[in-house]
Amino acid sequence: MASSATSSRSRKARRPSRLQSRRRGKQTSSHRQSKSPTRAHQPTRVRALMVWGILMLGIVALGVRLGHLQLRQGTALAEMARQQQTIPQTPRQTRRSIVDRQGNVLAVDRMIYTLYAHPVLFKQPIEATAAALAPILEQPVEELQNRFKQQESGIQLSTELTEEAAARVRDLRLDGLELTPQQQRFYPQQQLFAPIVGFVNVEGIPQTGLEAAFEEKLLVNDPVQAPETASSASGTEEVATGSKADLPLKFQLTLDSRLQRVAQQELENTVSKHGAKRGTALVMDARSGEMLAFAVSPTYDPNRYYEADIKAFRNWAVSDLYEPGSTFKPINIAIALEVGAIASEDSIYDQGRLQFGQWTIQNSDFSSVGGRGPLSITDVLKYSSNVGMVHIMDRVRSATYFDWLQRLGLGRPTGIDLPSEATGQLKERDQFINSAVESATTAFGQGFALTPIQLLQLQATLANGGKLVTPHVVRGLVDNQGTLQWQPDRPTPKTLFSPDTAQSVLNMMEMVVSEGTGQPAQLKGYRIGGKTGTAQKVTASGVYGNGRITSFVGILPVDDPRYVVLAVIDEPWGDNAYGSTVAAPLVKKITESLVVIEGLAPTASTEKAAEP
Repeated sequence: MASSATSSRSRKARRPSRLQSRRRGKQTSSHRQSKSPTRAHQPTRVRALMVWGILMLGIVALGVRLGHLQLRQGTALAEMARQQQTIPQTPRQTRRSIVDRQGNVLAVDRMIYTLYAHPVLFKQPIEATAAALAPILEQPVEELQNRFKQQESGIQLSTELTEEAAARVRDLRLDGLELTPQQQRFYPQQQLFAPIVGFVNVEGIPQTGLEAAFEEKLLVNDPVQAPETASSASGTEEVATGSKADLPLKFQLTLDSRLQRVAQQELENTVSKHGAKRGTALVMDARSGEMLAFAVSPTYDPNRYYEADIKAFRNWAVSDLYEPGSTFKPINIAIALEVGAIASEDSIYDQGRLQFGQWTIQNSDFSSVGGRGPLSITDVLKYSSNVGMVHIMDRVRSATYFDWLQRLGLGRPTGIDLPSEATGQLKERDQFINSAVESATTAFGQGFALTPIQLLQLQATLANGGKLVTPHVVRGLVDNQGTLQWQPDRPTPKTLFSPDTAQSVLNMMEMVVSEGTGQPAQLKGYRIGGKTGTAQKVTASGVYGNGRITSFVGILPVDDPRYVVLAVIDEPWGDNAYGSTVAAPLVKKITESLVVIEGLAPTASTEKAAEP
């Protein structure tokens, strides 16, 4: 028993009690806690001192920089700020209004306004401002409210407010609105005259058309400064008003808006219907050279020129060349008559096909008709016989033929008062004279190139007794009474054919419309002469491809010829696309309006003229 008790006491003696263990743990913990704060706080204090030092250095540097900017550069910076916060109003010379032959405005200077909103300056509720502006800007009230809440200042609400709309905004007398004026060139007829008139860009620089070609005449000597702006007590800008549209002299054209609109609409319908690449429709007074209509497709809106295809800026009726095809045949017959190579009553044998070395020339209907045998000169035109024309021009010496082509002006511009006129192409003299095929292809209108406006000029010689007039679209500067104060100088018309020759060919052309390929251009009650044309187009590689260019020229009235109408449609789609099916119906529609607008009475007798 004693032994057991002793053993038990010895085990207790060797084990520390739980109380002793807890005391030792507390002492150890207390010892550690007494040492860690000093070690932890030392690096924290160093970092704090470093951050404080950096901040102080930054503050000092910022203070020095601000002092330098304010004391040394304050004046210059203030001027820069003023320039950045002010929209400069560059002085721009006023341009004269452009009007048509009736005085209808085609181009005019006007003042437009940009409207800004600054909600931070509103003294009225946002809802009230939005409700007042919505009907003027034609914008939903909710949309304006949302925009006013997006930023405090500088919200652009409109960039093209008219003077009337700007006046309505001023009358509201609302705080926080700003109107900024800007002079702008405006074209009320939109795309109708764009290829002729051209446009002025946002910087005030003319780019194309008459705006560029006649800039000196269109500019008024005294520059007009945009109205100065001044903020009213209500916060809405007040500006001086007054339109610059009514200037003492106007720049008048020979074009007629009524006929131009018909020609443009019918041209676009024809181009669309036949899936064509492009087209043009031209109407000229053959006696004076005045253009009454000058339609081109495609066109563009000069007010939004930045949205247009740049190709539309090119007036291709003046700037691009093409081979006229059979519409040139009447001119060739006039040459042959004038030099005495043929007489009106002569007969030509048409075998349907000819061979010139490796070149084959045949009639367009050879596969279905073959050779037509003996034909009168009138029948050669009526059936548009290529072989007949080759035989006719073969009677004219090649050197004489070439000289006549030069007399016609091929290879030279017409002198029309539109920019970027292309010069026709004619083979070199030696090549033309020494190669029989050159004369042969030229006989039916291929192998050389000209512009549509030059073909119109040449056809006019048959309508005015043989004179080569200069086509033009500018009448001159007129006063408010329409009296001419300035007119461009134009060359004296040159005589090419005798009146008898011109009338003889015109009588033949009447048969083309009454009995031949031009029948779709007939207009009941009127004697019309005409000629169809369907020419193959040359590809980029220099050979004739499948593309066609179709055309028709009409002259009326035959008994007292005055007007020439030409339609040219480039690459109409389909196997049945010819001058007779595409271009002739277009000329008829334009002619229907022409006789009404010009007051042409129907011919007393519309029976076909006797063959000369």
